Amino acid sequence: MTDSNALDPEDRKIVTLARSARARNGVPEGAAVRDETGRTYVAGTVDLPSLRLSALRTAVAMAVASGAKSLEAAAVVGETEAVPDADLAAVRDLGGPRTPVLLAGLDGTLRRSVTAG
Repeated sequence: MTDSNALDPEDRKIVTLARSARARNGVPEGAAVRDETGRTYVAGTVDLPSLRLSALRTAVAMAVASGAKSLEAAAVVGETEAVPDADLAAVRDLGGPRTPVLLAGLDGTLRRSVTAG
């Protein structure tokens, strides 16, 4: 585990936003992404009978729908120990293989940082 306070302030912000989205919506995961202009997009897990999306794929979709051209970083907060391949693929599609994806626990403590590639 890594001290989240050691993160760049902008990365710490997206971890905090992801954590807030998860808690506020009572969903398993919260996610946030930051686009090339510094705008952030925050989402929770979507679990409808006709639509199931992880929090990270939802946040990426929100960024795309809002006109983002690329991603600088992404964060996921939840109980999972790894970022699923489908989530990494969504980040990679918009941000490229070097886009960092921060994975944090429910308390916001950074577990690991991986790249989308």
